[in-house]
Amino acid sequence: MNNEKTAIKTAYFSIIGNTCLAILKGLAGFFGNSYALIADAIESITDIFSSLLVLFGLKYAKRPADENHPYGHGKIEPLITFVVVTFLVISATIIAYESIQNIQTPQKPPKYWTLIVLGAIIFWKEISFRIVIKKSKETNSSSLKADAWHHRSDAITSIMAFIGITIALIFGEGFEAADDWAALFASAFILYNSYLIFRPALGEIMDEHLYDDLIDEIREKSITVIGILGIEKCFVRKAGMKYHVDLHAVVDSNISVKEGHNLAHKLKDYLREEIPNLGHVLIHIEPNDCTIKY
Repeated sequence: MNNEKTAIKTAYFSIIGNTCLAILKGLAGFFGNSYALIADAIESITDIFSSLLVLFGLKYAKRPADENHPYGHGKIEPLITFVVVTFLVISATIIAYESIQNIQTPQKPPKYWTLIVLGAIIFWKEISFRIVIKKSKETNSSSLKADAWHHRSDAITSIMAFIGITIALIFGEGFEAADDWAALFASAFILYNSYLIFRPALGEIMDEHLYDDLIDEIREKSITVIGILGIEKCFVRKAGMKYHVDLHAVVDSNISVKEGHNLAHKLKDYLREEIPNLGHVLIHIEPNDCTIKY
């Protein structure tokens, strides 16, 4: 299964899981007198929409290069990530606002059984995070990474709710609002997570220098090609799940233009075979009587 199909399948997994959890949390929060669980349900609802956006982005990014998009459509991935982060910020703001309102209003204590529901939710959301983050690394998908952190932030809000409900139940009268304080702290964590997701996506859209390990790998593999004497410059930028490379390869200054041309194609084909995640590889040939930077 190629990266695109794997990523799309993972997005469907997130959508189905978030839909089931949103229903479960909403019902448990309503009947169990727990606003922390209701806040959790609100976040899961935003997760559904964000996962749908991720799915749309992944399918759009699959489109082949065309006349207007010679490098493909992969740049939609970080753009979708920005929208996902916006959903996170909106959900955190709603949770914080409602939590503050509830803290100022007397509340009924939550039910004991809500802790069982939360325990199951925490377990499932952590499993979901691990599955999706693994797939995001396998496919190099920034939007899947954002989706994975949705699962982790959901697990954290559930842990906060678990702690808040436990305090409310153990200490009883006067501590009913512990549940709402837990939701408030969870909203702050969601905001912090939003920044952690946003920052690398911004770097991707701005073609920031972020790929030292890949550049080292390209340099090492390039000089194993017979006729390539060294690498002067190597720049990498990411679009979707592919890495586009601009490479200055050093060759013998006495060879013909045709030989240099053939070497460039040989190097390009070799790199794309050895490093499957490479997209466009543009190679500029440099004569070896110039200064070589290895």
